[in-house]
Amino acid sequence: MRRSPRVSSRLQSGRSPAAPATLTLLLSLLFATAAGFAPAVGGGARTSAATELRSVPGPLDTLTSGLASIVRIQNGVTVSTRAIGQYGPARKFLPTVKRLYDVENDRDCRLVRERVTELDLVVERVIPSCGNSRAASDDPDLVVPTLVAEEDGDEVTVEGAEDILRYLNDKFTVDGEEGGGPAAGSEEDAVGDLLDTLSTYLPGYLRAGRGAAVSAAAVESPVLGPVPRPDVPLVLYGYEGNQFCRLVREVLTELDLPYELRCAGKGSKRRDELADVAAGQKATQPFLVDPNTKVKMAESKDIVEYLYERYARWTPPSAVLGGLSSVVTPLLRPVYGALAPVQAGSTRDDTSGYDAEISLARAEIYEEISRRTVVVYTYDLSPFCSEATDLLRSAGIKFREVSLGSEWLPGLLREPAKRAALLEITGQSSLPHVFVGGESIGGLYSGSPGLLEAMESGRLQRMVEEAREAVRS
Repeated sequence: MRRSPRVSSRLQSGRSPAAPATLTLLLSLLFATAAGFAPAVGGGARTSAATELRSVPGPLDTLTSGLASIVRIQNGVTVSTRAIGQYGPARKFLPTVKRLYDVENDRDCRLVRERVTELDLVVERVIPSCGNSRAASDDPDLVVPTLVAEEDGDEVTVEGAEDILRYLNDKFTVDGEEGGGPAAGSEEDAVGDLLDTLSTYLPGYLRAGRGAAVSAAAVESPVLGPVPRPDVPLVLYGYEGNQFCRLVREVLTELDLPYELRCAGKGSKRRDELADVAAGQKATQPFLVDPNTKVKMAESKDIVEYLYERYARWTPPSAVLGGLSSVVTPLLRPVYGALAPVQAGSTRDDTSGYDAEISLARAEIYEEISRRTVVVYTYDLSPFCSEATDLLRSAGIKFREVSLGSEWLPGLLREPAKRAALLEITGQSSLPHVFVGGESIGGLYSGSPGLLEAMESGRLQRMVEEAREAVRS
């Protein structure tokens, strides 16, 4: 997979880039902070492995997507007054944009998509092309972004953001030029270029980990089996600068789903078309049409949940909880280990009662994990436990849930002896705790190897099948 040469965002449109200067300077602090820990995304995202930061977008995603839109507030929102109308008499003479090979969280691809919105275009196929996508597998030398258009029955292929932007300006604007702005070489021009260039990188860092690779829940794999695929590409009404449209596009990339993009930015007559398509539903953007199921829906949260349910092997757990777990679990593990036997009564003067309770609890655990293929020990109020059981349900894996109470805190823990017995058996007292075929694989994010890692690697599926085969034999 080859990257196109860097392109100045000034080429994208004719507007002066200096408007959001103060805002851009403030948000540059976020850029500097993020640069210390974020993966290389936004203008260089070409990972070849499925990343783990995959989940249904939550409040933090909405916030950072909103900030990404703010730093590019002048771009990818409003239809340009210099755009040749897609609904006028000139339409039949214009090229048709057939395919755009794209990575959502890529700086150069973002510049192209902004211009596509401003020119009010329809892209018949936006094809996710990150490093572990099907498109990259089919053509390892594919340059991203690449645009394929049809002119007078002939296909024209344009590679790289700079050439694509020139092509779009030449074919879809009234004068075929980039437009005005400060005079080249002026101080205003230099400052404006610097600020605008900075603003083109910020969205990638604000949305680090999203829209840059295909999720393990959708990667083609002989180990994990086939991925559900639509027979007919989905249709998305949206525009680049909308924070909620971004959330949907990210998931379309992460699920490796090609789609038709029908831009409907501010001033677009396609908004009237959207109202007709919605047919009484909310005609807000993003708006998804799935011709395969006749589903039509607005609201990014509903769309994302639908996409995972329909076109992924499972719905990944919260990335926020995953990050929290990586920090908190190592700190609290010694505390959990020390408290578990104490809460079960190990400090009694007569320890024989404690020993008897632990022996009984241990026997109950062995009985429980031997009778069902998958057993999950949980707390009723733990978000980690609910994420674990939701993950199993979304993957279609049946399990038995054994609750030890509301939480591990005093007064909320119903079965302290069983928790202490789990510690003795496995060395882990934190919940959730998942057993497959009588073998512990740990919790949601941690353990041997942990539920999520086992599922993404295919180990969980193999263990479940082996346990079922053992029962049948």
